Amino acid sequence: MSGKREVVLGPVSEVEGRWLSRALKDETFGGILLLGSAAIAMVVANSYFSAGYSETLQHKLNIGFLDLNLSVLHWISDGLLAIFFLVAGLELKHEFLHGSLARPSQALVPIIASIAGMVLPILIYFFMVRGNADAATGWAIPMATDIAFALAVLAIAGRSLPTELRAFLLTVAVIDDLGAISIIAIFYSNKTNINMLALTLALLVLYWIAQRFNLARWYIAIPLGLAIWWATYQSGIHATVAGVAIALLTKNKANINGGKSPAEIAEKFFRPVSVALVIPLFAFASAGVDVRDFGLSQTITSPISVAIICSLVIGKTLGIFGATFLVTRLTRASLNPALRWSDILAIGLLAGIGFTVSLLIAELSYADSQTLIADAKVGILAASLLASICAVIALRLRTRSIRA
Repeated sequence: MSGKREVVLGPVSEVEGRWLSRALKDETFGGILLLGSAAIAMVVANSYFSAGYSETLQHKLNIGFLDLNLSVLHWISDGLLAIFFLVAGLELKHEFLHGSLARPSQALVPIIASIAGMVLPILIYFFMVRGNADAATGWAIPMATDIAFALAVLAIAGRSLPTELRAFLLTVAVIDDLGAISIIAIFYSNKTNINMLALTLALLVLYWIAQRFNLARWYIAIPLGLAIWWATYQSGIHATVAGVAIALLTKNKANINGGKSPAEIAEKFFRPVSVALVIPLFAFASAGVDVRDFGLSQTITSPISVAIICSLVIGKTLGIFGATFLVTRLTRASLNPALRWSDILAIGLLAGIGFTVSLLIAELSYADSQTLIADAKVGILAASLLASICAVIALRLRTRSIRA
């Protein structure tokens, strides 16, 4: 192929390296907390405390004057999880302005790889549950990657691997989150209230104006953000969408007098909250599946569970690896010489860890059937565990070859 080849997944700048180092360290810590919380949830859900665990999550907390009457589980998944998506949105905006998505030539590979990593699992899922209308409702479950979980596994098993590989995984996972939240907004939201949707848009415009003219002090931005979340929830759109919308409208340039940008300040404040509180709490609330009534062997071999496992572990891996391979073969893009194709394969396996967002979509897909929710959650947990084991093996083999 003629013309100069563009090296993709190349070395990161010093400034970007510092940002990545901080973000990866935080997400890795969050992944470890997530794993512990999920394990505790499974133990509690299948123990003497199972009834209390379930009753607590279903207990209603009412704020009458705001017309909010949600269970504890919904306060976590609709309320606190908006903070998780706020941080994901801030990461995405950073990548588009300063990171691997800032240059179109560099953005091509992670964007196409991420899209393929979302589309192929969906196609595999549809194929495997064809003819089962109830199961097909959860078609979006295998499309997302859990950033914290995947980065935790990468940090443990692939410490000696290049930073560029971690940057690639982070970028792919963040794009996945944007795709997932878009799907949730379009396909998994309730009937839209036009008046409240108009109010949401008006509040978002007000937030943008405050950001544009440097008026968004914390005592203005936080109440306005809460108002946007409330209006989004009342509009019928899933409330976590508010987090991404606010993030994308947050100013990412430093003020005239210098200092950090509003986006940097918001990320520094909310990332620890997301990592240390939101993600573990959501994992504890959502991962607890009581399989004693259904039987673990029966649940894990159900059509939904098997389809999720195959879609995440096989679909994600083939989608990301295959798309990256084709782009570097059919365009002027070439892989960073410091990386090997086995590295990209390992990233594809890590992307098959679809924990947090997959659990959320499972809750939305099968809200009327505890049996289907149990099948889906067991499938997500099994797929994430299997993808982790396969990725660890691939990363360990790569690490040995580097040392050799």
